[in-house]
Amino acid sequence: IDIATTCVQEVNELALRSAGIVIGMPSSDNATANAAISSLLAVINNHQFVGFFESFGGDDEPISPLRKKFIDLGVKEAFPAIKVKYTPNDSLFRELEECGTDMGQLIVRARNIKQIKSIDVNLEKALGRISNGIYILTIAKNGSQTGMLVSWVAQASLQPLGFTVAIAKVRVIESMLQIGDHFVLNVLEEGNYKDLKRHFLKRLLPGYDRFANINTQTAQNGSPILTSALAYMECKVINIMECSDHFIMYCSVENGRVSKPEGITAVRHRKVGNYY
Repeated sequence: IDIATTCVQEVNELALRSAGIVIGMPSSDNATANAAISSLLAVINNHQFVGFFESFGGDDEPISPLRKKFIDLGVKEAFPAIKVKYTPNDSLFRELEECGTDMGQLIVRARNIKQIKSIDVNLEKALGRISNGIYILTIAKNGSQTGMLVSWVAQASLQPLGFTVAIAKVRVIESMLQIGDHFVLNVLEEGNYKDLKRHFLKRLLPGYDRFANINTQTAQNGSPILTSALAYMECKVINIMECSDHFIMYCSVENGRVSKPEGITAVRHRKVGNYY
């Protein structure tokens, strides 16, 4: 909502219903916006998440003093405050999207903890006996590239060769994987996967290069290939099915290669089924 034109009562009602609030710095001389900020400070609580970004206006409120007021109330900050020093571009918009995803993950994680406690213990132990391989999905699109660890992968067809992969709705990469998009699925090798797994599980600051210090080659579809992977496949998203908290993507395989014919795929063995 635009706090420069929205009444304080409506701002209050939305804030009370929200698990997270992101604030763009208002103009310092806008009385309506400043009243809305004061109202937010009065109703926000320490169970909510908050984030801040500069609006790139010449007379905007400075971000640091306002941020401090919220943090002093015990409100949890979802991502580092975004200070806009140059004209907004695609890179900045991408950073904002990543920050929004970070906030979403924090909110979902808090809710999942409550849900997990209500799951039958024997059921979650039984589900945990389903084992999967360990893979890194990499993609380059619109000048950006990223990658993530995936495990819920299963072959789904022979003609054409295809498989399914499950991606959580709160992952940044989900927005880059639409029908018709291309990516690479890197297969990790048993006994030689821990460094890559650790690297791609790290939470990075928005805008940080996910492939820094990682050896890669460029696939024919433009996505990164991890040179230390056991194998790779160049893939295309054919269809997407929406589930409760994940998207299930059916993908065709267009190209691929095994770098170590004697190697075997790394496998993730779990004991419970309520987490990855």
